[in-house]
Amino acid sequence: MLSINCKGRLLNFETPVVMGIINTTPDSFYSNSRKNHLDAILETAGQMLQDGATILDIGGQSTRPGSERVAATEELNRVLPAIEAIHASFPDAVLSIDTFYASVAEAAIRAGAHIINDVSAGTIDNNLLPTVARLQVPYVLMHMQGDPQTMQANPTYNNVVLDVFDALNRQLKELIRMGINDIIVDPGFGFGKTIAHNFQLLHELSYFQNLQKPLLVGLSRKGTIYKTLKITAEEALNGTIVLNTISLLNGAHILRVHDVKEAMQAIKLVTTYQKEKGVAI
Repeated sequence: MLSINCKGRLLNFETPVVMGIINTTPDSFYSNSRKNHLDAILETAGQMLQDGATILDIGGQSTRPGSERVAATEELNRVLPAIEAIHASFPDAVLSIDTFYASVAEAAIRAGAHIINDVSAGTIDNNLLPTVARLQVPYVLMHMQGDPQTMQANPTYNNVVLDVFDALNRQLKELIRMGINDIIVDPGFGFGKTIAHNFQLLHELSYFQNLQKPLLVGLSRKGTIYKTLKITAEEALNGTIVLNTISLLNGAHILRVHDVKEAMQAIKLVTTYQKEKGVAI
Protein backbone atom coordinates (compact mmCIF):
# COMPACT_ATOMS: atom_id res chain seq x y z
CA MET A 1 0.00 0.00 0.00
CA LEU A 2 1.35 3.43 -0.95
CA SER A 3 1.70 5.89 1.93
CA ILE A 4 3.66 8.90 3.20
CA ASN A 5 4.75 9.90 6.69
CA CYS A 6 3.49 13.36 7.67
CA LYS A 7 5.31 14.23 10.91
CA GLY A 8 4.59 10.81 12.36
CA ARG A 9 1.12 10.54 10.86
CA LEU A 10 0.76 7.91 8.16
CA LEU A 11 -1.26 8.98 5.16
CA ASN A 12 -2.22 6.06 2.93
CA PHE A 13 -3.75 6.04 -0.52
CA GLU A 14 -5.71 2.80 -0.59
CA THR A 15 -8.61 5.09 -1.49
CA PRO A 16 -7.82 8.26 -3.50
CA VAL A 17 -7.83 11.55 -1.58
CA VAL A 18 -8.43 15.20 -2.36
CA MET A 19 -5.99 18.09 -2.01
CA GLY A 20 -7.88 21.38 -1.77
CA ILE A 21 -6.29 24.49 -3.30
CA ILE A 22 -6.11 27.67 -1.22
CA ASN A 23 -4.45 30.57 -3.05
CA THR A 24 -3.31 33.67 -1.16
CA THR A 25 -2.38 35.36 -4.43
CA PRO A 26 -4.06 38.28 -6.20
CA ASP A 27 -3.46 36.82 -9.68
CA SER A 28 -4.28 33.10 -9.76
CA PHE A 29 -5.85 32.06 -13.08
CA TYR A 30 -9.14 31.07 -11.41
CA SER A 31 -10.44 34.23 -9.75
CA ASN A 32 -12.73 32.48 -7.26
CA SER A 33 -9.74 30.68 -5.72
CA ARG A 34 -8.05 33.90 -4.59
CA LYS A 35 -8.26 34.34 -0.82
CA ASN A 36 -6.49 37.41 0.57
CA HIS A 37 -8.05 37.78 4.02
CA LEU A 38 -7.69 35.40 6.95
CA ASP A 39 -11.43 35.13 7.56
CA ALA A 40 -11.99 34.03 3.95
CA ILE A 41 -9.03 31.65 4.14
CA LEU A 42 -10.33 30.03 7.32
CA GLU A 43 -13.85 29.79 5.93
CA THR A 44 -12.54 28.10 2.78
CA ALA A 45 -10.30 25.74 4.77
CA GLY A 46 -13.16 24.75 7.06
CA GLN A 47 -15.51 24.12 4.15
CA MET A 48 -12.93 22.06 2.26
CA LEU A 49 -12.24 19.90 5.31
CA GLN A 50 -15.96 19.48 5.91
CA ASP A 51 -16.40 18.46 2.26
CA GLY A 52 -13.77 15.74 2.67
CA ALA A 53 -10.35 17.19 1.76
CA THR A 54 -7.45 15.23 3.23
CA ILE A 55 -4.79 17.84 2.36
CA LEU A 56 -4.97 21.63 2.03
CA ASP A 57 -2.42 23.13 -0.37
CA ILE A 58 -1.57 26.76 0.44
CA GLY A 59 0.21 28.83 -2.19
CA GLY A 60 1.35 32.44 -2.37
CA GLN A 61 2.71 32.57 -5.92
CA SER A 62 0.81 32.15 -9.16
CA THR A 63 2.48 29.66 -11.51
CA ARG A 64 0.04 30.13 -14.35
CA PRO A 65 1.69 30.47 -17.79
CA GLY A 66 3.33 33.88 -18.13
CA SER A 67 2.92 34.78 -14.46
CA GLU A 68 5.28 37.29 -12.86
CA ARG A 69 7.51 35.74 -10.21
CA VAL A 70 7.36 37.31 -6.75
CA ALA A 71 10.22 37.27 -4.25
CA ALA A 72 10.40 34.82 -1.37
CA THR A 73 9.76 37.58 1.19
CA GLU A 74 6.50 38.59 -0.49
CA GLU A 75 5.41 34.98 -0.85
CA LEU A 76 6.18 34.35 2.80
CA ASN A 77 4.13 37.39 3.83
CA ARG A 78 1.18 35.88 1.95
CA VAL A 79 1.32 32.26 3.09
CA LEU A 80 2.70 32.28 6.62
CA PRO A 81 -0.30 33.98 8.31
CA ALA A 82 -2.62 31.62 6.41
CA ILE A 83 -0.73 28.49 7.49
CA GLU A 84 -0.51 29.65 11.10
CA ALA A 85 -4.23 30.46 11.21
CA ILE A 86 -5.35 27.21 9.55
CA HIS A 87 -3.04 25.12 11.75
CA ALA A 88 -4.37 26.86 14.88
CA SER A 89 -8.02 26.46 13.87
CA PHE A 90 -7.74 22.96 12.36
CA PRO A 91 -4.76 21.30 14.11
CA ASP A 92 -5.51 17.87 12.64
CA ALA A 93 -5.51 19.07 9.03
CA VAL A 94 -2.64 18.00 6.77
CA LEU A 95 -1.22 21.14 5.17
CA SER A 96 0.94 21.47 2.08
CA ILE A 97 3.01 24.52 1.12
CA ASP A 98 3.08 25.21 -2.63
CA THR A 99 6.47 26.87 -3.14
CA PHE A 100 9.81 26.57 -4.92
CA TYR A 101 11.69 28.68 -2.34
CA ALA A 102 13.65 26.92 0.42
CA SER A 103 13.13 29.76 2.91
CA VAL A 104 9.35 29.73 2.38
CA ALA A 105 9.21 25.95 2.62
CA GLU A 106 11.13 25.83 5.88
CA ALA A 107 9.15 28.63 7.51
CA ALA A 108 5.89 26.99 6.43
CA ILE A 109 6.89 23.63 7.90
CA ARG A 110 7.86 25.33 11.16
CA ALA A 111 4.47 27.06 11.18
CA GLY A 112 2.49 23.81 10.85
CA ALA A 113 2.68 22.60 7.24
CA HIS A 114 3.50 18.94 6.59
CA ILE A 115 4.25 18.63 2.85
CA ILE A 116 6.32 20.64 0.37
CA ASN A 117 4.73 20.90 -3.09
CA ASP A 118 7.30 22.21 -5.59
CA VAL A 119 6.46 22.82 -9.25
CA SER A 120 10.14 23.23 -10.14
CA ALA A 121 11.59 19.89 -8.94
CA GLY A 122 14.25 21.90 -7.14
CA THR A 123 15.49 23.73 -10.24
CA ILE A 124 14.63 27.31 -9.21
CA ASP A 125 16.15 27.37 -5.71
CA ASN A 126 19.16 25.10 -5.29
CA ASN A 127 18.63 25.07 -1.53
CA LEU A 128 15.16 23.59 -1.68
CA LEU A 129 15.94 19.88 -2.00
CA PRO A 130 18.64 19.93 0.71
CA THR A 131 16.07 21.68 2.92
CA VAL A 132 13.49 18.95 2.24
CA ALA A 133 16.10 16.30 3.07
CA ARG A 134 17.03 18.04 6.31
CA LEU A 135 13.43 18.56 7.39
CA GLN A 136 12.46 14.98 6.45
CA VAL A 137 9.00 15.90 5.19
CA PRO A 138 7.02 14.58 2.22
CA TYR A 139 7.79 16.18 -1.13
CA VAL A 140 5.67 16.55 -4.26
CA LEU A 141 7.94 16.05 -7.27
CA MET A 142 6.35 17.67 -10.33
CA HIS A 143 7.51 17.72 -13.94
CA MET A 144 7.78 21.10 -15.64
CA GLN A 145 9.49 21.95 -18.93
CA GLY A 146 11.00 25.43 -18.61
CA ASP A 147 9.60 27.80 -15.97
CA PRO A 148 6.18 29.43 -15.45
CA GLN A 149 7.27 32.53 -17.34
CA THR A 150 8.30 30.67 -20.52
CA MET A 151 6.97 27.12 -20.28
CA GLN A 152 4.14 27.49 -22.80
CA ALA A 153 6.22 29.22 -25.48
CA ASN A 154 6.87 26.05 -27.50
CA PRO A 155 6.83 22.87 -25.42
CA THR A 156 8.37 20.00 -27.39
CA TYR A 157 8.90 16.30 -26.63
CA ASN A 158 9.99 13.22 -28.54
CA ASN A 159 7.30 11.27 -26.67
CA VAL A 160 5.64 13.24 -23.92
CA VAL A 161 4.74 10.22 -21.76
CA LEU A 162 8.18 8.59 -21.94
CA ASP A 163 10.03 11.90 -21.64
CA VAL A 164 8.08 13.00 -18.56
CA PHE A 165 8.33 9.53 -17.02
CA ASP A 166 12.11 9.36 -17.58
CA ALA A 167 12.63 12.83 -16.10
CA LEU A 168 10.58 11.98 -13.01
CA ASN A 169 12.36 8.65 -12.64
CA ARG A 170 15.80 10.31 -12.76
CA GLN A 171 14.75 12.98 -10.26
CA LEU A 172 13.15 10.35 -8.03
CA LYS A 173 16.41 8.42 -7.81
CA GLU A 174 18.28 11.61 -6.92
CA LEU A 175 15.80 12.45 -4.18
CA ILE A 176 16.14 8.99 -2.69
CA ARG A 177 19.94 9.35 -2.85
CA MET A 178 19.58 12.55 -0.83
CA GLY A 179 17.53 10.75 1.81
CA ILE A 180 14.11 11.99 0.68
CA ASN A 181 11.82 8.98 0.69
CA ASP A 182 8.25 10.25 1.21
CA ILE A 183 7.62 11.36 -2.36
CA ILE A 184 4.48 12.09 -4.38
CA VAL A 185 4.86 12.38 -8.17
CA ASP A 186 2.96 14.78 -10.41
CA PRO A 187 3.22 14.69 -14.25
CA GLY A 188 2.64 18.46 -14.29
CA PHE A 189 -0.43 18.91 -16.45
CA GLY A 190 -0.23 22.33 -18.12
CA PHE A 191 3.37 22.98 -17.09
CA GLY A 192 5.28 23.09 -20.37
CA LYS A 193 2.74 20.94 -22.23
CA THR A 194 0.30 21.60 -25.04
CA ILE A 195 -3.33 20.54 -24.77
CA ALA A 196 -2.48 17.51 -26.91
CA HIS A 197 0.39 16.64 -24.56
CA ASN A 198 -1.94 16.86 -21.57
CA PHE A 199 -4.50 14.52 -23.13
CA GLN A 200 -1.76 12.05 -24.05
CA LEU A 201 -0.48 12.08 -20.45
CA LEU A 202 -4.02 11.57 -19.20
CA HIS A 203 -4.59 8.69 -21.63
CA GLU A 204 -1.44 6.90 -20.44
CA LEU A 205 -1.51 8.03 -16.81
CA SER A 206 -1.44 4.45 -15.53
CA TYR A 207 2.11 4.14 -16.90
CA PHE A 208 3.31 6.41 -14.08
CA GLN A 209 2.28 3.78 -11.54
CA ASN A 210 5.59 2.14 -12.47
CA LEU A 211 7.28 4.81 -10.36
CA GLN A 212 5.66 3.12 -7.33
CA LYS A 213 4.83 6.42 -5.65
CA PRO A 214 1.50 8.13 -4.95
CA LEU A 215 0.34 9.92 -8.12
CA LEU A 216 -1.05 13.45 -7.94
CA VAL A 217 -3.12 14.97 -10.74
CA GLY A 218 -3.77 18.70 -11.00
CA LEU A 219 -6.19 19.45 -13.82
CA SER A 220 -8.73 21.55 -11.94
CA ARG A 221 -10.25 24.26 -14.17
CA LYS A 222 -7.08 24.45 -16.30
CA GLY A 223 -6.72 25.61 -19.88
CA THR A 224 -6.85 22.06 -21.22
CA ILE A 225 -10.47 22.07 -20.09
CA TYR A 226 -11.69 25.58 -20.74
CA LYS A 227 -9.81 26.10 -24.02
CA THR A 228 -11.01 22.76 -25.39
CA LEU A 229 -14.60 23.60 -24.43
CA LYS A 230 -14.25 27.29 -25.40
CA ILE A 231 -15.45 28.47 -22.00
CA THR A 232 -13.85 30.21 -19.00
CA ALA A 233 -12.13 28.78 -15.93
CA GLU A 234 -15.19 29.83 -13.95
CA GLU A 235 -17.35 27.57 -16.17
CA ALA A 236 -14.97 24.59 -16.10
CA LEU A 237 -16.26 22.61 -13.11
CA ASN A 238 -18.08 19.99 -15.17
CA GLY A 239 -15.06 19.49 -17.41
CA THR A 240 -12.86 19.17 -14.33
CA ILE A 241 -15.06 16.40 -12.97
CA VAL A 242 -14.89 14.54 -16.28
CA LEU A 243 -11.08 14.64 -16.46
CA ASN A 244 -10.72 13.86 -12.75
CA THR A 245 -12.89 10.80 -13.29
CA ILE A 246 -10.64 9.65 -16.14
CA SER A 247 -7.62 10.30 -13.88
CA LEU A 248 -9.06 8.12 -11.13
CA LEU A 249 -9.84 5.30 -13.56
CA ASN A 250 -6.22 5.53 -14.76
CA GLY A 251 -4.64 5.34 -11.32
CA ALA A 252 -4.56 8.80 -9.71
CA HIS A 253 -4.19 8.75 -5.92
CA ILE A 254 -4.55 12.49 -5.20
CA LEU A 255 -6.80 15.01 -6.95
CA ARG A 256 -5.62 18.60 -6.50
CA VAL A 257 -8.76 20.69 -6.94
CA HIS A 258 -10.56 23.95 -6.31
CA ASP A 259 -13.89 22.15 -5.74
CA VAL A 260 -13.55 19.52 -3.03
CA LYS A 261 -17.13 18.31 -2.71
CA GLU A 262 -17.42 17.43 -6.39
CA ALA A 263 -14.03 15.68 -6.40
CA MET A 264 -15.05 13.59 -3.39
CA GLN A 265 -18.24 12.61 -5.19
CA ALA A 266 -16.18 11.51 -8.20
CA ILE A 267 -13.96 9.40 -5.93
CA LYS A 268 -16.98 7.82 -4.27
CA LEU A 269 -18.58 6.88 -7.57
CA VAL A 270 -15.37 5.61 -9.19
CA THR A 271 -14.31 3.52 -6.19
CA THR A 272 -17.82 2.05 -5.91
CA TYR A 273 -17.78 1.24 -9.63
CA GLN A 274 -14.35 -0.38 -9.34
CA LYS A 275 -15.48 -2.55 -6.42
CA GLU A 276 -18.55 -3.71 -8.29
CA LYS A 277 -16.92 -4.04 -11.71
CA GLY A 278 -17.45 -7.48 -13.14
CA VAL A 279 -20.23 -8.34 -10.70
CA ALA A 280 -23.55 -9.22 -12.36
CA ILE A 281 -26.38 -6.90 -11.38
